[in-house]
Amino acid sequence: MTAYSDLSAHFGRIAALSNAIGILQWDNDVMMPKGAAETRAESMALLRVMRHGLSTDARIGDWLENAENDGSLGAWEKANLRETRRVWTVDTALPSELVEASSKAISACEMRWRQARADADFAGLLPYLTEVLNLQRQIGRAQGEKLGLSPYDALLNDYEPDGRSANIDALFDDLAAFLPGFTQEALAVQARRPAPIALGGPFATETQRALGLKLMTALGYDFERGRLDISTHPFCGGADNDVRITTRYDEADFTKALMGVLHESGHALYEQGRPQAYLSQPVGAARGMSLHESQSLLMEMQACRSRQFLAYAAPLMRESFGGTGPAWESEAMWHRYTRVEPGFIRVDADEVTYPAHVILRYRLEKALIADEMPLAELPAAWSAGMKSLLGVTVPNDRLGCLQDIHWPSGGWGYFPTYTLGAMTAAQIFDAACKAEASILPGIGKGDFSPLVSWLRAHIHGKGSLLSTDDLLTEATGRPLDASVFKAHLRRRYIDEV
Repeated sequence: MTAYSDLSAHFGRIAALSNAIGILQWDNDVMMPKGAAETRAESMALLRVMRHGLSTDARIGDWLENAENDGSLGAWEKANLRETRRVWTVDTALPSELVEASSKAISACEMRWRQARADADFAGLLPYLTEVLNLQRQIGRAQGEKLGLSPYDALLNDYEPDGRSANIDALFDDLAAFLPGFTQEALAVQARRPAPIALGGPFATETQRALGLKLMTALGYDFERGRLDISTHPFCGGADNDVRITTRYDEADFTKALMGVLHESGHALYEQGRPQAYLSQPVGAARGMSLHESQSLLMEMQACRSRQFLAYAAPLMRESFGGTGPAWESEAMWHRYTRVEPGFIRVDADEVTYPAHVILRYRLEKALIADEMPLAELPAAWSAGMKSLLGVTVPNDRLGCLQDIHWPSGGWGYFPTYTLGAMTAAQIFDAACKAEASILPGIGKGDFSPLVSWLRAHIHGKGSLLSTDDLLTEATGRPLDASVFKAHLRRRYIDEV
């Protein structure tokens, strides 16, 4: 066998382990009984150590060097070598003992977070989260030394390859300056029309689920390779060709769960559209989390909060829940789904105020990784940030710093990709609609195939063939440009109201 084929087979085994870990993690978050937590933590830690052992195998360096000198390889194979070397360089920075310790700490912290969130008990979570944070600092330092990066940028690199906090700081500082004034302008425009009429309720969970399944089908989700379930925090997970999503239901308000389903379906469509020929290889992976979040936010915010989509979906909602009256008309639904209202919860936030939630978390996690703020001060810093950025007073930690699972689950460096994703989504959707005239009319009829076909060709099917900047430039004609996102907000919330 050639060095390339040896390397490819080896990473196929790594992918198989990752798939097993993905399904066990899904089960952990969705249906595992509490009493199994300790045993599951041991199993997950062992599997992660085994995967780490495979990904740091000493033979990889030799295989890479020999394969990189093979002049017969094509573009995909060369890109696979580039991505393999990137992954290998990061993985070899970490000793297996640190991988095992982090896995066990995360498992314990995630389980404790569920109860702490329910009880608004940050003090109860603090020792568990402290352990996770300390280990994340160690991981960041170890990877940073290998890559020549700060600890935070090294952690960011896990989610956003080649992402740098200096670039994010500039983008986010610009947004933080733009959004308060724009939010007030949007609220003033909104105040000139009547408030939405209450939809009533309750809305049975099973009816909500049935409507979600119907709309997932319209989007193009493949139920032969996935499923919909319930979890404390909505997510998309699972394994290659087994892409599972979750949501959480509120029988007083069906709109939250429904948009959660559409958001996670965007993630799932990306995963289901990755190149099958390279699914087990680094080049077949999704190209970073800003692109991943762009796909979820493109579906939820760009497509499914459009007038076209709600003209199609409002009758389905009305029929599902037996609604009557003007509150169930498509224009009323559009105003409901585009209502600007500063609030406490990130996943329920409107499109205008959402970036403020992310900017706050980004600034806090940077300070915590740099050890510039004691973790015990997080609730107070969170409340101060929410007051400054959104003008709201957080009543308790359940609605504050305990609302997200990311930090308990070790996702330090993930948060900025949400708002990078929102900007990317606006740019990709704008380019897609300009390139393919049938996209918006199709959405208005519940036919997402023109949009999904365009995304398959320009985003999903590319995997990690190109860098993020090159992929975005090839698809849209330019690298990430915040002006497209700002123009979208102004058009939707000021000009078209």
